[in-house]
Amino acid sequence: MSEQQPTLLPYADPAFVADPFPLYRQLREDGPVRRVVVAGGLDAWLVTRYEDGLAALSDSRLSSDVRDASDSRILRQLPETERDSMLSNMLRSDPPDHTRLRRLVSKAFTARRVAGMRPRIQAITDGLLDAVVPSGHADLVADFALPLPVTVISELLGVPVDERRDFQHWTDQMLRRGAEPPDPAVVNEAWQHMRAYVTGLIHAKRAHPGDDLLSGLVTARDAEQRLSEDELIAMVFLLLVAGYITTVNLIGTGIATLLAHPGQLDLLRSDPELLPGAIEEFLRYDGPVSPGIARFAREDVEIAGVAVPRGATVLIGSAVADRDPKRFPDPDRLDITRQDNAHLAFGHGIHYCLGAPLARLEGQIAIGTALRRLPGLALATDRDGIRRRPGGLRGPESLPVTFTPGG
Repeated sequence: MSEQQPTLLPYADPAFVADPFPLYRQLREDGPVRRVVVAGGLDAWLVTRYEDGLAALSDSRLSSDVRDASDSRILRQLPETERDSMLSNMLRSDPPDHTRLRRLVSKAFTARRVAGMRPRIQAITDGLLDAVVPSGHADLVADFALPLPVTVISELLGVPVDERRDFQHWTDQMLRRGAEPPDPAVVNEAWQHMRAYVTGLIHAKRAHPGDDLLSGLVTARDAEQRLSEDELIAMVFLLLVAGYITTVNLIGTGIATLLAHPGQLDLLRSDPELLPGAIEEFLRYDGPVSPGIARFAREDVEIAGVAVPRGATVLIGSAVADRDPKRFPDPDRLDITRQDNAHLAFGHGIHYCLGAPLARLEGQIAIGTALRRLPGLALATDRDGIRRRPGGLRGPESLPVTFTPGG
């Protein structure tokens, strides 16, 4: 199996970016683990089937630390002087560091704490829609799906209103994925801006602590010495970025998917109680991460009978596995009433997405409110006119729509 010829994932092809699932289906049918080439020529081993992906996400032989990768091109995408800072976060660490770092913020994202945020999220949602309802048209990414989670995570962390566009711009510079990886010089400049900004924000919280998550993290750093300065900076960066980018994609993709499936849209309008299940189906059908979640082999491992060498990049293909017909009947059909929908979009195991309850709540409020307040909602372009983000973070870059104007 080690002599497989790798398959190129053609991110430069608009047809693939718009609909990668036919190729994913072929890879899954070809075998449980397939060699692929991703952006920048990186060779990876893609786990294509649900049960194998579920097991791999809990396999301690597969590391989350990029420094365990044998292909130096991965690290070369990061500024050499800032690698330790950029990688000192819970997403890119293993136990015991991961356990310690996650524990510091987990209380802020419990289901109970998140449920208490519902009134504020609803108020933000209504305010954003108030601005577009009179016009009868909008870009539901730029005007709605993007500013909603940016505002929520910024308020949670205590980021001032007039500073939010800056960190959003720097994030886009660092995470932009296309046919080729980001320009290291651009990434370095954006990271330097982000680091300087986060450092200044930390100093401000030290001088004037508030009732926010960042003030609590600063206290944990200064008074309790439970994380280093690099870890504090990396934690704030991770929370700012992970706290909004995938939720933007969930909301934008969810609305675009409904508009492409009018029968499902009518069903949801007629029975809003279906919304929580609909969110799970959007995540399964076309999740915000594609093709999947990266891990790195600490040693030679065997996955589903395939020998994977030490240091290899392993892509646990959540987007591929979530359409595995052995797990999900008729997987290429959108069904918002689908039961037993245990998708892998939020991962599994110790790295299961900490922000999943918040993302779900934001998705439910955003999509439910948009459907209620935007009668006659329709795409202002054909489906081929929707620009999608190329690469690992999947979702529409814009979503132009029309609707019946209101007051």
